[in-house]
Amino acid sequence: MEATSIQDRLFPTMTCFGCGPANPRGLQLKSYVADGHVTATFMPWSEHDNGLGFLNGGIIATLLDCHSAAGVMNEAALQGWEAPPGALLPFVTAGIDVRYLRPSPLDRTVELRAVIVKSTEPEIVCDAELLYDGKTRATGHAVWKRWRLR
Repeated sequence: MEATSIQDRLFPTMTCFGCGPANPRGLQLKSYVADGHVTATFMPWSEHDNGLGFLNGGIIATLLDCHSAAGVMNEAALQGWEAPPGALLPFVTAGIDVRYLRPSPLDRTVELRAVIVKSTEPEIVCDAELLYDGKTRATGHAVWKRWRLR
């Protein structure tokens, strides 16, 4: 596994709440390339409570979106698909289908995995999952479109 996160390597000035290294009040998600997929871990904060003692669904969706972003931006970099002038990223989320399969702990570190399932210059599709205790807790099927300035 590489020593520098995808976020720190490819978009260090990003202020995204979920994955922006330049947002000190954000989640600071750090994703890494490992054996054909992208991986990360995340320790929820007590503020991420869904009101029932589990990880909030909105935070889960953010983690899946931002972790898929790491996979997509890594793929774009490997393919040489750069951001257009004046843009920070070469692709943007067009949609993400999140499925909540079982509760996720609020007081334990969760794991994220992402894999690219389709890669063309106009569109990259990434499947991501949030896991705890060897079980998938939530999945995200994310479609990313090439960023084009108009």
